Amino acid sequence: TDRSFRLRTVLNPTMAEAARKIRAVQSFGRKKTAVAVAYCKAGQGTIKVNGSPIELVEPETLRYKVFEPVLLLGQQRFAGVDIRVRVSGGGHVSQIYAIRQAIAKSLVAYYQKFVDEASKREIKEILLSYDRSLLVADPRRMEPKKFGGRGARSRFQKSYR
Repeated sequence: TDRSFRLRTVLNPTMAEAARKIRAVQSFGRKKTAVAVAYCKAGQGTIKVNGSPIELVEPETLRYKVFEPVLLLGQQRFAGVDIRVRVSGGGHVSQIYAIRQAIAKSLVAYYQKFVDEASKREIKEILLSYDRSLLVADPRRMEPKKFGGRGARSRFQKSYR
């Protein structure tokens, strides 16, 4: 069996070798319980969210939030990359914030790995000066409800009679 394994590795390039040839990075964005994973690779500038174009993201009122990284950095920086985003968990708003964070972080990671450090630093500064949540996750989570009240902190009204 060991001989056949060695024979296969000589004939077929391994997955690691194939992955080295593809210029791609994977990064994630989080907001509350929503997690978005962005796969950024060399391409012609398409951005898709769960298989559909970024222009069709719902809710429509928050569409500009998803476009913020593209609008801030300019179309030319996204022209050489394709970004595919998978998002799950959370509500509509949380998913939007997770998507925009994943897109921004994946572009920064791509520029760091395959372009140069100076342009990566420039991109990072632009994003951080606009909104820190584009690169840094918000650590706040919902506090669990306790007994004796309607929520985590509020208590039922006290009555003496």
